[in-house]
Formats: sequence, C-alpha cells, structure tokens
Amino acid sequence: MEEQITPIDLEALDRYLDSDHAPDDCMGLSDLDGFLTGIVIGPELIQPDEWMPIIWGDEEPKFDSSAQRQMVFDTILGRYAEITVCFDWDPKDFQPIFLTNPSGEVIVGDWAAGFLDAVEMRRMAWEPLFKHQRAKILLEPLVILGADKEFDPGDRREEFYRSKPEVIPTCAAGIFNFWKDYHKRRKPQPRRQLRPR
Repeated sequence: MEEQITPIDLEALDRYLDSDHAPDDCMGLSDLDGFLTGIVIGPELIQPDEWMPIIWGDEEPKFDSSAQRQMVFDTILGRYAEITVCFDWDPKDFQPIFLTNPSGEVIVGDWAAGFLDAVEMRRMAWEPLFKHQRAKILLEPLVILGADKEFDPGDRREEFYRSKPEVIPTCAAGIFNFWKDYHKRRKPQPRRQLRPR
C-alpha cells in the first residue's frame, strides 16, 4: 500500500520565502526544490539539522508567530517527504518545481543551482558519479544550467537544456538509480559458512 503524504501548502511557503521575514540570501521555492531533491537522491543520508541552515544562507529566519514558523518548517519537511516517497515508489513520476517568467517560459536554472548546492554538501561522496564514464552525463544539464554565470547564447547545450525542462526529471531519476545500483554493488556479501568435514 502506497504511503500517504499530507498535502502541503507550497504557495504559502513561496510567499514566505519571498517576504521580508526570510533572510536576503535564502533559497527561493525552485532552488529549495532542487536542493531537497539533491539531498534525497544523493549518495549519503544528510540529516535536516545539517541541511536546513543552508536553505536560509546560514542566517536566522524571522516569523510573525509560532504558527507561521511551524507552517514553514512543516512544509519544507513535507516537500522533502514527498520527494522521498516519489523516488522510492517511481522516480519517473517526479515533478520538479520550476518558476516561469512573465512570458510563460519555464526557468530551470534556479532548480539546477539548488541541486548543485546539495552536491557541494557531500562533494567527495559524489565523485563516483562525476568520474563514471557514462553516468556522468546525467549531471551535465544540472552543472551547465546551475552554474553561477551569465547565460552565453553561444553555448548550444545550455540553450538546449533551457528549452527542454523535461531533461531535469529524467536526469534526477537516472541519478537516483545510479546511486541505488552503486550501493547495491558495494554492499558486503555474506560470507559462506564452511561445512564441517
């Protein structure tokens, strides 16, 4: 039976992250979604008390009330749980949260930048994927789109990835499966019991 997740109010969280109460350097909703996804599907378990401060840019958020504080943290943890359940059940169903500009164009760079923030938390642990001859291609769109640089119209790969937002969930599912297989291969096999002669 599939685990049930309580619905969460992402619009309320978005309003808070865009308010004066949130630290100036905190993540936006799309950055946060990419960050949480990187935490969930990464090579090592990272506890919330370690990754939560990264969301706020290592500053303390302010709240109007304890109810608002509860809503913000519950929603972040709720989205974390949604992502976890989705990848546990069917990674192909994952739907990232992207922003759109006034003309309706999907913006994927913020999500990719948030994902890379999660990678940087355990950069050495991600090395097997970066060094894998074939699987490293899964990271290419995220690295290109999330890099902290101005968009260069001459970079055809970036232009392509920006126009094909569906490449992001495909890469995320592939990265999740890479680490799943990687840990399965590295899991110690039980020793055979020697039969007494």
